[in-house]
This record gives sequence, structure tokens and C-alpha cells, in this order.
Amino acid sequence: MGGPQTVDQVGDYLHRIMTDRDMIQLPVQSKLGPWIASRRTEEVKKKYQEIGGGSPIYRWTDLQGKLLTEALDQMLPESAPHKHYIAFRYVPPFTDDALQAMEADGVERAVIFSQYPQYSCATTGSSLNAIADFYKDKKQPNIKFSLIERWGTNELLATVFADRIKEKLKLFDGSVRDDVMIMFTAHSLPLKAVSRGDTYPHEIAASVSATMSKLQVPNPHRLVWQSKVGPLPWLQPYTDDAIKSYAKKGVKHMILVPIAFVNEHIETLHELDIEYCDEVAKEAGVKQIERAAAPNDHPTFIAAMADVVSKHLTTGPSVSRQFLSRCPHCVSARCQSSKEFYKKLCNYIECSKEM
Repeated sequence: MGGPQTVDQVGDYLHRIMTDRDMIQLPVQSKLGPWIASRRTEEVKKKYQEIGGGSPIYRWTDLQGKLLTEALDQMLPESAPHKHYIAFRYVPPFTDDALQAMEADGVERAVIFSQYPQYSCATTGSSLNAIADFYKDKKQPNIKFSLIERWGTNELLATVFADRIKEKLKLFDGSVRDDVMIMFTAHSLPLKAVSRGDTYPHEIAASVSATMSKLQVPNPHRLVWQSKVGPLPWLQPYTDDAIKSYAKKGVKHMILVPIAFVNEHIETLHELDIEYCDEVAKEAGVKQIERAAAPNDHPTFIAAMADVVSKHLTTGPSVSRQFLSRCPHCVSARCQSSKEFYKKLCNYIECSKEM
């Protein structure tokens, strides 16, 4: 998605999100979407000012890309030098900017690597549709493309999340450490999308399971959901409600773990840190609540990305059968055309197991 680097970008950022039907479906969206965006702009500007005046997501993404390509240069010298391009959905550099730059640079081999480890039609799917839109009325370039659209159960990724939790568990007194409630929090999803068959909820749950397997602690844990937008019903329990409910039950020590985010941005720095860990937790009477850091530039996270990409480059496939399949109740012609586009873009061969 990206995030506004300055408060001046907030209005356009919200407008693009609220009018994108791949991201969120609203009744009478052409009118309601801009209205919601306009109404929320000043409030959201204030939130960005409270975390330093803008989102750090570009800085983190750019750093992660540089560290990833440096690692790949060492691991795969035969395909070096490697270079990263950032393709955001709602702020510059946009997807179109990245694709135009790749063509101008004469790129011959490209991996589309989603930075959402867990797939959802609303997030990764929306981003991939933007690439399909770019080439809709254009001749496809002479670039050999392939796609990594999900990687949420990578062992090194699970190790990073486990390490981030251990960092916070150390901050609790030994007498309560094993009883600290570990709450994995992820961006929620409209129930309409879940009922359609979006794989996101079970992919998030798989990441949680993989992390707990690496963590090897006796602590209880739960999966909760944050960042609901709009009037439709979304996945619950909501993170803030869970904090309040556990506090009432006598659970006074907690860790929030952003399991679906790979770097810091507004939903970790403001929603989790300020709104939940500070305001909600204090009001609920929580004695101690910590928030695990996002992977950011953790060396094991860079190794996780490099592991995913290097294996993809050496053993394929160019595009997964999982991506090419559709949700059981999907009736979207846009989805169907996108799947067909990626079959062609990635030169998918039905019986091939390798690129």
C-alpha cells in the first residue's frame, strides 16, 4: 500500500484507498469513498504528525530492498547484480513508476515479490491487479517475469517473529513471564471476503502457528484483528476489544505482535503503540503491555527474504497453482482476467514444475 511520507499526501492517499474496489467494497463507492476519505483526512493527518510527520514505510522498504539484493548478490552471483524497485499502490513510487523504470533500465529478469507475507485478494491481489492494469493496453515488455505472492510460513520469517517476542518477554518480571498473553494482531478483513473464500485468515493463522512452534514457550496466545474500516462487518475479535476483555478477566500482562506487517508504519506506531498500548490498555487497567517490533532490518528477516527469493529463482515455479486458483464463491470477472494475465506474463506451463 505504501504510506504518505508527509501530511500533505494524506488526502490523496485516503482517496485512492477508499475508491479502490479491489481493496474495499462500499455501497455507492464513487460517492461514499471520497466522502469518507475527505471526512477522515484531518484526523489521519494528526495521527501522522504524532508519529513524526509521515510514514517511515518507504525508508524501511527501501532499506530492506537494498539489504535483500546485497544478500542475493552473495548467494546467487550468477544472476547478480540484483536491484530492487518499490511499487506502492497509493503513494509514490506507484506501480506504474516502478514498471516504467524497469523498462527504461533494460531489465531482462524480474521477480514480483509481495511484501504481504500472507495473501489476500484485497492486498496482494489488489497490487497484482495494478500490474495487470498497467499492461492492459500495452505490449508486454521483453522481461521474464515470475511471481512470489505468499510466504507467510517461511521458517526464517517465523524465527524473526519469535525473536521479536522474546525481546519483549524479557521485559516482564520472571514471576509473571510465563503467563503473559501473546496476542498476534493482524489487519482485519470484511466477512464478505472471508465468506467468499479469501485465504488470508488461515494464512495468518498458519504464520501464528509457525511462530509459536519456533518460540517454544508455555505462554497462552490468541489471534486478534485490527484496523477495521467502513460500515461492513469484519473479522473479530478486534484487538482493542480483546485488550479490554482480557483485563476484565484478570489478564494484566500482554504482548501485541503485528504478525502481518514487515515494517513499522501508522498501524504499528500509532494504532498499536499509542491507541492500544497507551490509551486502551491504561484505561482497561492493564499492568504491563509491550508491542513486539516489526521485522524491519532484522538480519534474520533479510535472510528470510533472501531464502524465499533464491529458492524461487533456482527451483520455481514461475507462478504458483495456488495463486492461479480462485476462491470458491468468486464471481469477479476482474479476478478471472487477472489470473489469465499472470499465466501469460509468467509463461505458465500447466504440467511444468519448474520455470
